[in-house]
Amino acid sequence: MELLQERDADTITVSSDKSVFLDASDSSGVEDGVLDDLELNPFDGLPYSSRFYELLKQRENLPIWKIKNAFVETLLNNQIVIVSAGAKSGKSSQIPQWCAEYCLSVHYQHGTVACTQVQKQTSVWLAMRVADEMDVNIGHEVGYVVPFESCCTNETILRYCTDEMLLREMMSNPLLSYYGVVIIDDIYERSISTDILLGFLKDILVTRPELKAVIITPPELSGNLVSYYGNVPLIEVQDTCSVEVVYTSGLQTDYFISSIRLLFEIHHSKQEGDIVVFLACEKEIKRAYEMIMQDRLNVNSEFGELVPIALYPHQTCSDYIPYEGLDHSFKDNKRRVVLTTSLGESLIWMSNIYFIIDVGIERRKVYNTRIRAESLVTQPISKVQADMRKQIVSSCSSGKMFCLYPEEFAQNKMKSSLTAKVEESNLTSMVLFLKRMDIAGLGQCDFISRPDPESLMQALEDLDYLAALDDDGNLSEFGIIMSEFPLDPQLSKSILAACEFDCVDEILTLAAMVTAPNCFTNLSLEGEEPVLTRKTKFLHPEGDHFTLINIYKAYEELKRSNASQYDVEKWCQDYYLSFPALEMACVIRSELLDVMKRIELPVSEPAFGSEDNVLNIKKSLLSGYFMQIARDVDGLGNYIMLTHKQVGQLHPDSGYCIKQRIPEWVLFHEFSISDRSCIRITSEISPDLFMQFVPQYYFSNLPPTESKEILQKASENQSTVLPLPPDEELDAYDNIADSSADQRCIIQ
Repeated sequence: MELLQERDADTITVSSDKSVFLDASDSSGVEDGVLDDLELNPFDGLPYSSRFYELLKQRENLPIWKIKNAFVETLLNNQIVIVSAGAKSGKSSQIPQWCAEYCLSVHYQHGTVACTQVQKQTSVWLAMRVADEMDVNIGHEVGYVVPFESCCTNETILRYCTDEMLLREMMSNPLLSYYGVVIIDDIYERSISTDILLGFLKDILVTRPELKAVIITPPELSGNLVSYYGNVPLIEVQDTCSVEVVYTSGLQTDYFISSIRLLFEIHHSKQEGDIVVFLACEKEIKRAYEMIMQDRLNVNSEFGELVPIALYPHQTCSDYIPYEGLDHSFKDNKRRVVLTTSLGESLIWMSNIYFIIDVGIERRKVYNTRIRAESLVTQPISKVQADMRKQIVSSCSSGKMFCLYPEEFAQNKMKSSLTAKVEESNLTSMVLFLKRMDIAGLGQCDFISRPDPESLMQALEDLDYLAALDDDGNLSEFGIIMSEFPLDPQLSKSILAACEFDCVDEILTLAAMVTAPNCFTNLSLEGEEPVLTRKTKFLHPEGDHFTLINIYKAYEELKRSNASQYDVEKWCQDYYLSFPALEMACVIRSELLDVMKRIELPVSEPAFGSEDNVLNIKKSLLSGYFMQIARDVDGLGNYIMLTHKQVGQLHPDSGYCIKQRIPEWVLFHEFSISDRSCIRITSEISPDLFMQFVPQYYFSNLPPTESKEILQKASENQSTVLPLPPDEELDAYDNIADSSADQRCIIQ
């Protein structure tokens, strides 16, 4: 039977509905896409439940289902397939299942299936959905791997994972030999990890001709990808849904207030359906949520109740929209209003969205190499984003998208697609990874978009300053060990230094706390007496790094006391702390400890609180963060960065703000530019201590400033004191290098 029909070069349309993979596996017959006589699930050998057939009917109505057999045939006859599909086509849930059927049909002789996503919560949600559709157990046949969380076994057939986790797996499995099919999804986000995977796949596919790759892309990017991979087959899913789009006559002077006003107008119209509002930043989500919660009390009951759902980008979607509730609209005269900044998979599967409000603006983090900081840049969204937002409307006939900008703005001011992250991010972690992959022969990566040259040069310089590179520009012993940690290289270097200074226990805790989400909640109440009083309990006189250790230890002690989860959550609420953030910190610390044990690095006994321990923690931090030092120049909290002349203030979270004490010299964890320039997580240091740990070739390259002169004088004063013998200074570092030498084959 003719399965495919050529249209353009390699673009394919469908002329049949027979399933190739299930025939190949001899599991059953398939007629018209409905599994009539299949009683046993080929993936687990158990009878199908009624839920499977219920979901199968829903799957068959998805736009992607029409190209199933074209995809099947193309995958059988080609090593790489590009699928162009819209947001609500079902691409992310159905294509991985078809690939799993393919692997089953060849008895997994080449491996299983991995499907990447950019966002953690999307990977988790999709794994839950697909396990439900395949009628198998989550964590067994279908699972997920996201940062600091794995829900898989060795028998997992289909694995959803974030793109960065698949990259980390490549450090020990560079050719992805466990997989028969690798699916790269969420291309439109253009994350650094996705771009690296796209580049490495070129070489891996040549080395492993049995491996198959599927690239899922929005239509706007399909042409570039076809050319990038050498005119490979392209399968297009036609968007048959035409949603009414309403533009404003001009740009809104206050798009935020306009969006809230429009939201209530829709609600008062009594038209049925949920509403999704796309805002510019998380701060606006919080503000909108509070306004709706306050104003809904004044809404006439005849209009029904508004139920706002704040859907933040980097948090678990089940906290806001449970998976079980996505397919059902709210009853009892209630209407959901989802407030978000990005398109999450949970939105795509909500079945009652009738109205979209899009402000057309986003606040995007862009890294500035000159000031070594990320700034939040307000800019128009891309045309790809605008089009994908339109596609989540549940009803083409009665749904509407309200764009709070004129049509000319969309045509002339919006870019066709998002700027690639490799062009506007700090690339230090990326370069460390590429250097690590060079050991496995995969160091050359053919990027679709060229990384920012200045950021690349700065990344190489920073890794050199951190002793991660040898004289030839290859990874040093320290660099190899640093790459083992799923952390920023500066934080990894601080952990290695802690091995020398006997404070590993405390630095691991600190690394977990700064990697987890912000542990403080109710930031809108900053300055109010109850908040300040409760925060004072944990403040440490030496700085915010030590305060975070205090918070973690108090939380850990409470859990060890066998307190119930209710009591722990109540304790967090009482002290304005985030229970999910602290739970995540525990998970992160446990994984970091596992890494330490795996590569046999020493772990010290807890000694927090002693004077020597405080000094050792500062030494360890300076070993990694000597590039992040600032000095108060006027006694008013205006800090000038040592590496440039940018001015920043202490973040309102800082204990120094609560105690109203302004230290002259501080080491900071993060510097960002948004509404105000802030340095976050700061601790006081002395010029003398800084000069002991700063690499001299880094210090000599600093621009001439008053701060540099002060530090130079501190160094000259130190020179009058006899230095330690070189052998004693480097003894502990040598021990680390020696102990890691035996593990070199394991690490590499």
